Amino acid sequence: MSVDSKALRSFGRSPSFRPSEARAGIHNHRTRYVNKQYFVYILASRKHGTLYIGVTNDLIRRTHQHKLKAVRGFTKQYDVHKLMYFEIFDDPLSAITREKQLKKWNREWKIQLIEKENPHWVDLAHTLI
Repeated sequence: MSVDSKALRSFGRSPSFRPSEARAGIHNHRTRYVNKQYFVYILASRKHGTLYIGVTNDLIRRTHQHKLKAVRGFTKQYDVHKLMYFEIFDDPLSAITREKQLKKWNREWKIQLIEKENPHWVDLAHTLI
């Protein structure tokens, strides 16, 4: 039996074991999402057309998928592929919470949000690269 397997078997039984000596390192779950971005976005079929709200961690890839109609579903069925608005978040829970909030808004509020930042309803997808 190797020394490592002996150590594994006796893990937790040794009175001399100190957590600070663990070789696995320190795990801080709060930093798990460091350097990742999450996006809530609104797509439209045209100005004042059908709207779709989604969340993703890769806005460029996701808007490209919508444009290619690569994913079956609402956006493909209703030809919703123009990126009208997006917000950036540092953690997924905040992004999901915001997505759910926007989905509960009435249509007029969503249109006002788009027009506040993008009054001419320009497709913002080309600005991402």
